[in-house]
Amino acid sequence: MVTGDPNVLDRRALNRALLARQLLLERSGVRAVEGVAHLVGMQAQAPNPPYIGLWTRLAGFRIEDLADRVEGRDVVRIALMRGTIHLVTAEDCLALRPVLQGALEQGLKGTFGRQLTGLDTARVAALGRELVEKEPLTLGGLGTLLAERWPDRDPSALANAVRTLVPLVQVPPRGLWGESGQAVHTTAESWLGGALAASTSPDAMVERYLAAFGPATVKDVQAWSGMTRLAESVDRLRPRLRSFRDENGAELLDLLDAPLPDPGMPVPVRFLPEFDNILLSHADRGRILTEEQRKLVFTRNGLIRSTFLVDGFVRGLWRIEQKRKAATLVIEPFGALAGKDRDALAEEGGALLDFAAASATTRDIRFV
Repeated sequence: MVTGDPNVLDRRALNRALLARQLLLERSGVRAVEGVAHLVGMQAQAPNPPYIGLWTRLAGFRIEDLADRVEGRDVVRIALMRGTIHLVTAEDCLALRPVLQGALEQGLKGTFGRQLTGLDTARVAALGRELVEKEPLTLGGLGTLLAERWPDRDPSALANAVRTLVPLVQVPPRGLWGESGQAVHTTAESWLGGALAASTSPDAMVERYLAAFGPATVKDVQAWSGMTRLAESVDRLRPRLRSFRDENGAELLDLLDAPLPDPGMPVPVRFLPEFDNILLSHADRGRILTEEQRKLVFTRNGLIRSTFLVDGFVRGLWRIEQKRKAATLVIEPFGALAGKDRDALAEEGGALLDFAAASATTRDIRFV
């Protein structure tokens, strides 16, 4: 809907702004670490999605551009926003974890509060830190060792208490392209050779969010971060922000100099990986997919499927099926596609196969 009011941003205006800030209007020339920093991290339950997420956003991106940075400790995997594993820069790991600590502890209480009742969790955290700094451990291995000291407690609850109270990073080979196996953990401080930031103020984080996901409501920032009561932070930042309204009258906050592209501008097709934060970082996801589409993309067991964008909006799912040396990109549209859009998806899909299935001797694309 076009309102004619420059202070009201409709769905297409918000879509184009989001694509611009997510580096999806055109591929950016920044390096991998800079891309991860701009995005304020990438959700990373599985190792491969961040690689595809950067490939679709950065010009000339290669697997080793990120893998080398994982091994070089320039980027790390750690539980942050929404209590989920994110790939972030070393600097953001140390800066964001203290800001999010309170929300992480609330999550721990909600999940394991009953199993931890009456336990001195500070002592659990201290022993857990000592154990993982002595030798990186899986959460299962950590829980087993902690249960030797607290045999009447659930090992999983003990390990997750340490994971929440102590900033644990996942060390390579976890986080490398194609690597499987359980995650092994040590502390962020020992892995990165630095201390956590002293500040717990969310203000800088809120501004970073708006640069990557805005314009947005306070509820949007809270949905992305997993924090509550961020209106106080927004009020402190108001002298440095501008305000709009969405079509329903909700206030949208934004940085003064952030891009607002023409809502009618044409945009390229894009393939997004599983768990891409562009689908997870707003309370109202209408700027990129409908509620009906969300039910097809978000599974009941917590998976966020790989999607593709046409005209900037989610239009279907994709997956790569590999058998021996053959790789097939399967594209599943939610509805009919125009011929030019199928052609664009096939062209971009061929490039995706070249990247994600480079070892395959035969590659094919199938629309279903």
